[in-house]
Amino acid sequence: MASAPQPGGPEAAPITLPQRLLDALSADPESPARAWLAELPELVRRRLRDWELTLERVPSPGGRSSLIVLVRQADGTPATLKLPAPGADARREGAALAHWNGWGAARLLRADPDGGALLLERLHSAVSLRSLPEAKALLEAAGTVRRLWVPPAEEHPFTTVGARTGEGVEPLRLIAAGPWAADARPLVDEALERRAELAGESPEQLLLHGDFRQGKVLAGDRAPWLAVGPSPLVGERAYDLAQLVLDRCEDLAAGSGPAAAARRRIAKLADSLEVDRDRLRGWTLFRAVETALRHAATGDRRRGELLLEFAGWL
Repeated sequence: MASAPQPGGPEAAPITLPQRLLDALSADPESPARAWLAELPELVRRRLRDWELTLERVPSPGGRSSLIVLVRQADGTPATLKLPAPGADARREGAALAHWNGWGAARLLRADPDGGALLLERLHSAVSLRSLPEAKALLEAAGTVRRLWVPPAEEHPFTTVGARTGEGVEPLRLIAAGPWAADARPLVDEALERRAELAGESPEQLLLHGDFRQGKVLAGDRAPWLAVGPSPLVGERAYDLAQLVLDRCEDLAAGSGPAAAARRRIAKLADSLEVDRDRLRGWTLFRAVETALRHAATGDRRRGELLLEFAGWL
């Protein structure tokens, strides 16, 4: 375990990197993320020192691609320090949060453009929309995501929906070529066909969260619910809503008439946010199949099969 001391001398209490983060990023010894893990203690010390922060604790289990540290600023205000693993996503996350400026999302307080560290408004990480009954959660989620859909800045660093989804087409074909995926190939073909059609005729270019779901919306003090953890990109709202349609799909599967319930969910979300139903269905199909195959390829066959079943309902 790696650790980093609090400001205040060598006797200050250390922090321990969450096991989930270590497990997620330690597998490949040649990975830049592995080197980043080794440097994390010094990175934490530097941020605490340079930004005059006092360490409180590291939440557990934490994330799989970033270290979250609960801190207090020099004036005693609580905040959250986020140190992401190497990559451009952290810089894009900071750019999106700065653009939203607290409107519908956690407010960005400071950012390190070189290392990617973010100092964020403290939210209640233990309370997400998943703690609400489904109907109420979807209502609050719709109200939150609506605020995020704004035109991007003229000079922005974000990729497009077409470009991001296009990068995954060939890997998806390779995964689907495995013998275990034979039954899924008709769905894969349909999903890729719909992706090509939808990406080629995007009706709007708005800033999107990119990974919007109930677990990414946390309770706050400044506002009841605020989004966190964007994987921002530019494109149409239907793409952003698709992940929300897939949320709690296990609940639909456990109920009666799951196919009809899935279609009702699409209709309800599309109509409430003035999104085209057919485009939302198409992006949901693509994201369900894509996510299913990736889960199955990494060993989570049960989750993969559930998402493929969901895709079949559409």
